[in-house]
Amino acid sequence: MEIKKLEKLTANPTSDWGLNGYETDKILSVSFVEYAGSFEFVLKEKQISYTKVWSTDSDDVDELNEIIEHGHSFGVFDNEELMGWIICEHRTWNNSFYIENILVSEKLRRNGAGALLIKNAVREARHLNCRIIELETQNTNFPAIQFYRRLGFSITGLNTRLYENAEETAVFMTLDL
Repeated sequence: MEIKKLEKLTANPTSDWGLNGYETDKILSVSFVEYAGSFEFVLKEKQISYTKVWSTDSDDVDELNEIIEHGHSFGVFDNEELMGWIICEHRTWNNSFYIENILVSEKLRRNGAGALLIKNAVREARHLNCRIIELETQNTNFPAIQFYRRLGFSITGLNTRLYENAEETAVFMTLDL
C-alpha cells in the first residue's frame, strides 16, 4: 500500500471497489428544539440498521478532477492500482483545508488505508499553514463518524435540511491544526 498525490482520474476505478457506500447497525439520532430564539440539538446513538449505496459516474469524476487539479489530493495504491482517494481543497478565504471526498475500496477498508489518507491530508494542510481541516458526513454514517473521531475530529455543526432524505442530517466535523 502506497500513498501518492493524485494528478487526474482518467477513468472511474470505483466500479471494481465493491460497496460504494456504508452499512451500519447504529446511527446518530438528531433531535432539536427551538425555544425563545435559541436552538438545542441532541445527538444520541440509536440502534438502527441503515445502508446507503451510491455510484460514481463520469460527471462525478469530472467534478473531482477539478478539485484534484489544485494538487492537494491523494490516492492509495496497491501494486500501482488506485484503490482509494482523499480529494481535498485549500480554502484560502478562511484558511481551511476541506476534505471533499474520501473513498476506499472494500479490499483495503479497516486495514489503515483511510487513516493513511487522512494523515497525508493533515500533512498537506500543515504545509499550507491551514488552521483547520473540515469535512461533512451524515448522521447515518456512524462508522465514518467514529473513524473521524478516532483521528481527532470533533463535531462542530449540523444541517438538518441539507439532504432530500429527511432521515439524513449533515454532520460537520473539524480537526484543529
